[in-house]
Amino acid sequence: MSQTEKSIDVDVSLRVAYSQWTHFESLPHFLDGVEEVTRINDFVIHWKTKVEGVTREFDVEITEQIPDERVAWTAVGEPAWSAAVTFDPLDEVRTRITLRLDYDPQGFTEKLGDKLGLVRRRVSGDLKNFKEYIESRNLEAGS
Repeated sequence: MSQTEKSIDVDVSLRVAYSQWTHFESLPHFLDGVEEVTRINDFVIHWKTKVEGVTREFDVEITEQIPDERVAWTAVGEPAWSAAVTFDPLDEVRTRITLRLDYDPQGFTEKLGDKLGLVRRRVSGDLKNFKEYIESRNLEAGS
């Protein structure tokens, strides 16, 4: 099992950052390779991804959700991965977001990509994308 953890500071309030990230249907706007996310119910979310030409569909289960603090989920079945995002207020208008990803690379290509640091770079890129997305809006989706 491989682990990656990265943080970024965004220039929006804790409430705005948390609300945007937990509006799961908007994840494709800033998570590279995520094509579609659909909430099935309060605890299950269906993902459709396309990475390096490989399309996957799978469900994730929300395992923890503490408003304005943390949300975590784990894949149901394959691929084997889980993630947690924490939100820490820096002041009234700035928030630190930390994304932790635990995953089990499958096959030669994923294992090689993991060794080359591709997942770490993708996590960093996704956080930068989120920063650009939320700061350009300064309000969460649905507002």
